[in-house]
Amino acid sequence: MSIDSPEQFEKLRACGMIVGKALRAMAAEVRAGVTTGELCEIGSRVLTAHGARSSPPMVYGFPWDVCISVNDEVVHGIPGDRVIQPGDLVKLDLTAEKDGYHTDSAVSIEVPTSSPKSKARELAHCAERAFRQALGAARAGNRTKDIGRTVEREVRRRGFHVIKELGGHGIGRTIHEPPSVPNYADYSAQHKLTEGLVITIEPIIAAGTGDVSLDKDGWTYRTVDGSLSAHYEHTIVITKGEPVLLTAA
Repeated sequence: MSIDSPEQFEKLRACGMIVGKALRAMAAEVRAGVTTGELCEIGSRVLTAHGARSSPPMVYGFPWDVCISVNDEVVHGIPGDRVIQPGDLVKLDLTAEKDGYHTDSAVSIEVPTSSPKSKARELAHCAERAFRQALGAARAGNRTKDIGRTVEREVRRRGFHVIKELGGHGIGRTIHEPPSVPNYADYSAQHKLTEGLVITIEPIIAAGTGDVSLDKDGWTYRTVDGSLSAHYEHTIVITKGEPVLLTAA
């Protein structure tokens, strides 16, 4: 969607603040011994306390309120009784709705180990760094391909690969709206970025080839080669200058 009034902006910002608060609450409890289901319950409680609802169950019938993916699980992992282990790379992905508006954010968290050097940590940092780099291309007048090219350049520079089947998107009145926002140099992605456009930028990357497959549960994507994956995301508003990060408050 494209924001055309201060009221719309304030409602989106309010929803984004709730998503950010829920993600921080969950992230603070990511540790060895906790289950993915317990992490999801934390996020659910924050949404309920602030009058928001999880979007994926509403729009797509996803069975839980938060997508929680671990290690080679890329996106849309279903929370449950899986116990988090030292060294795991945990991806928390939350989309919520309040007052008819949706915002979306994700973070990747490495569960600490005694190892001074961790591939999981490097991968998570790369996803976030690629997002930060892409903000420079997220300006009115540029095109969606410019965002993708910037993400891919940073990811490749660090020796990793983007997962081309997955990327960012427009958002606002529902979870997924036009335009698609690629994470690679897709020169067919010519949608012009305009002031007020609301999109997500979300580098989704892998330590291996970047090829993915869909699990039998019909939701969870994982890397074909079993390599680690990472995901970092915010919902932003395009302006002539620095974009506004709705879910970072």
